[in-house]
Amino acid sequence: MTEQFDPVAHNRAAWDREVASGNEWTRPVGPEVIARARAGDWSVVLIGYVPTPRDWFPAELAGAAVLCLASGGGQQGPVLAAAGADVTVFDNSPAQLARDEEVAAREGLALRTVLGDMRDLSAFPDASFDAVVNPVSNVFCPELAPVWRESFRVLRPGGVLMTGFVNPDIFIFDVTALEEREEFVVRHPLPFSSLDLPDDERARAYGEGGPIEYSHTMTEQIGGQLATGFALTHLVEAPHHADATARYMPGYFATRAVKPGSPR
Repeated sequence: MTEQFDPVAHNRAAWDREVASGNEWTRPVGPEVIARARAGDWSVVLIGYVPTPRDWFPAELAGAAVLCLASGGGQQGPVLAAAGADVTVFDNSPAQLARDEEVAAREGLALRTVLGDMRDLSAFPDASFDAVVNPVSNVFCPELAPVWRESFRVLRPGGVLMTGFVNPDIFIFDVTALEEREEFVVRHPLPFSSLDLPDDERARAYGEGGPIEYSHTMTEQIGGQLATGFALTHLVEAPHHADATARYMPGYFATRAVKPGSPR
């Protein structure tokens, strides 16, 4: 990779390819899921396959303005829209956003999609949303401070930020040994970026042209939210949904944080 490497452009193309190859996080929900959501039986995930607690969301979801941040793929956004929320899906991948548009057209849902980098939410005015829903995605973002600042800015007072992220300790392991042989070989100091791997090794471990991943410290993740002004209310953990570390350690964390002030 050259010094002129653009992570946003690279990961945009990479996730478009993930859609074409059928990555599980790019598969739209079916009509039965939308029908249940319309009847009040809904759930979405922030981490792995674990449903996000319903009480993390605004008490009255109907009419609540929700930003699904870096959350394309036809999953969370359409479900929340079917449950009555006023949903905007923001994502870096046109193909991922097309999945949300596909479900919206199929089910007659009102849902807005916006293309962009999660560090820059200038498409939205201050205090635009009651909730930001951010499933595991900041692993593809080089820096987190702008994400928290922008999320804080676009939330109304009393608004909630729900985010999922990868346990940074997972990145100490040699990816190839872990995935191919389930061997726990400690290799990488933290912080880690797959960008630092030789091209051939990165292709073996993450796929040819696969998304670039970045570990982020707990200081960046949780400390960054607190430094921005959020008040943390909940933290949960879950095993990684698809690797051997799940037997020994949590692979994911999810947090719920509130922007101080009284909701309107």
